[in-house]
Amino acid sequence: MARNTGILADRAIAALFEAGRLTSERDLDDDQIQPASLDLRLGAHAFRVRASFMPGPSHLVADKLDRLKLHVIDLSEGAVLETGCVYIVPLMERLDLPADMSASANPKSSTGRLDIFTRVITDRAQEFDKIPAGYSGPLYLEISPRTFPIVVRRGSRLSQIRFRVGQALLNEPELMALHASETLVASKQPNVNGGGIALSIDLAGDKEGLIGYRGKHHTAVVDVDKKAQHDIYDFWEPLYSRGRTELILDPDEFYILVSREAVHVPPHYAAEMTPFDPLVGEFRVHYAGFFDPGFGHAPAGGRGSRAVLEVRSHEVPFILEDGQIVGRLVYEHMLEQPTSLYGSGLGSNYQAQGLKLSKHFRL
Repeated sequence: MARNTGILADRAIAALFEAGRLTSERDLDDDQIQPASLDLRLGAHAFRVRASFMPGPSHLVADKLDRLKLHVIDLSEGAVLETGCVYIVPLMERLDLPADMSASANPKSSTGRLDIFTRVITDRAQEFDKIPAGYSGPLYLEISPRTFPIVVRRGSRLSQIRFRVGQALLNEPELMALHASETLVASKQPNVNGGGIALSIDLAGDKEGLIGYRGKHHTAVVDVDKKAQHDIYDFWEPLYSRGRTELILDPDEFYILVSREAVHVPPHYAAEMTPFDPLVGEFRVHYAGFFDPGFGHAPAGGRGSRAVLEVRSHEVPFILEDGQIVGRLVYEHMLEQPTSLYGSGLGSNYQAQGLKLSKHFRL
């Protein structure tokens, strides 16, 4: 039975387009609508700006760009976005949300695993990645590659958006009850606090002792639209346990690690990884991320799916220990179950995953 509050599923997202609440410069890609989100596509031009900015309640993004842009880059045939630079790209999609519907955005999984910092901006925004109920207007994406220079083009998809009606978050008693019935994380004694269920880090490694990867500097470019195009070792340094179940995080380095627990998102729910509270250590899970309904769900081929974590230290080196809590998953109700679950014939890249780099790299 459909709820009155919750996250919109794939059918309802398609209905937004049919009703003119979502519009785009061109027809949707066949796989653009996900079980509980919509991929957003880059428009034809990128604006190189001096610094990130927030429009504020009295300003349009276009007005800020007129003042802050350094130059304009044509994306129609593809272009390189350099590390350490900030770009603003108008997106193809535009919103005209109903008064009771809000939205939020996040980097796609592959975007986070490439250490590409992205945030969606709206006109008169006072928060990044948050679209208030009833918003009508264009969408823009701030892009800042952190480790690898990237090639993007018109139509590239780096970010995704979720739509919600009302308050959909599960509170702690609801989360504990759902875990008791559905086993949300593979833990006998889950740590539930602050509305989320904790994930810890696996530094024991696989049978070869591999615990993660550290991004290399001064590499070639990564084309965000091409799968299995790059050799792992040209871009990543493998990290091994060597008999120790700890890892020293160096400042300004980017790490791909994996959770100790397998994660499960039942069909009537969606989840999101939130950065862990920095008060417990000088590190953070760098990118929040969406987990669609069906992630880790056994009937959808996801038994044993673990969360891949993009981790950075802050200003000082920090020792991360095996089993240390590094992030939390919050769960939300869906308005209805999606037509297709994550991993069920959708070509999902990260179902049943363990430690895994983005789809751009080949073994």
